[in-house]
Amino acid sequence: MPEDDDFRFETRSVHAGQDPDEETGALMTPIHANSTYEQDAPGEHRGYEYSRTGNPTRTDLEANLASLENGEYGRCFSSGMGSINTVLNLLDAGDHVVSGEDIYGGTRRIFDRVYTQYDVEFTYVDTTDLDAIEDAFREGTELLWLETPTNPLMSIVDVEGAADVAHDHDALCAVDNTFATPYLQRPLDLGADIVSHSLTKYLGGHSDVVGGALITNDEELDERFGFYQNSVGATPGPHECFLVLRGTKTLPVRMDRHCENARELAQWLDDHEDVDRVYYPGLDSHPGHDIAAGQMDDFGGMLSFELEASLEEAAECVSSTEVFTLAESLGGVESLIEQPATMTHASIPAEEREAAGLSDGLIRASVGIEHVDDLKTDLQQAMDASIE
Repeated sequence: MPEDDDFRFETRSVHAGQDPDEETGALMTPIHANSTYEQDAPGEHRGYEYSRTGNPTRTDLEANLASLENGEYGRCFSSGMGSINTVLNLLDAGDHVVSGEDIYGGTRRIFDRVYTQYDVEFTYVDTTDLDAIEDAFREGTELLWLETPTNPLMSIVDVEGAADVAHDHDALCAVDNTFATPYLQRPLDLGADIVSHSLTKYLGGHSDVVGGALITNDEELDERFGFYQNSVGATPGPHECFLVLRGTKTLPVRMDRHCENARELAQWLDDHEDVDRVYYPGLDSHPGHDIAAGQMDDFGGMLSFELEASLEEAAECVSSTEVFTLAESLGGVESLIEQPATMTHASIPAEEREAAGLSDGLIRASVGIEHVDDLKTDLQQAMDASIE
């Protein structure tokens, strides 16, 4: 395949990093189920020596993902948390991190319950407010951690503005781009230094694989990521890499349908009498709509909404769906639904959840590619069954 720069995203999603096998002509990247590789002489190998260090299937996936994010370098990990942990490996005792307050509960858990033990400090702010980000920086701040859209309140962060703040303080800016995917948003183009992904979600796309990735344009950062990737060993197997490569081939067409369904469902919920508020950046009423329209190509397949309901009623609602599946995770072709207060964000103390705006009646939906009218009907019957 010619240079990736010659092709648009949809073409690169199918071909980047992948050429037919030279020996057999096999179109799909083989699953290289090897732990070790023959060497021509002691210390003289053909690019691979041990699969924790490198595997040809993983190499193709890393090249593919780097291309989609308009990055030079990619590293894959056994989970999204493995990739986040690798970014945190860059820090030393006494360092300080500024993070969004509305982030994935697992990210908050590794920040507060793992890295604080190593004398790394974290300050959580509303990252939609650039002044709040600026005010949180101090001597020793080495990293700004962002999600946009955020999880689960779908707030929008001005990545370019936030990255400028970080760079003014000689800090790195990392963006978890899992919700948007590179099809909709490319943070490296907006000034971020690092992009993190849970490959489990939209990039895999079929709820059958767990993985993570880091993308950067900084060669030194990539070398450090590679060192930790090899040293810690949180690497994906070749079968997992093969599944994600299969997923990226259909990412554009899947994301178009996810966005179309989510946009229509969000508008329907926004007009619903039992719904207090809808969090979806595609709505004109969303406070981050204009920023999202400027840095995203569409508004994504994730939305959240608040019911006029108690914790128990909201739990009953998400338990009563028939098309939506009650489950954590997101980004598969099937629609998923969950209650953050008791599921994805349950590890955050209740008072902190409330302070961050995560109400007991909040419901998060990963809108799949089913017919949108069936999704509306399903949510209506679930609300009818649970709300008095």
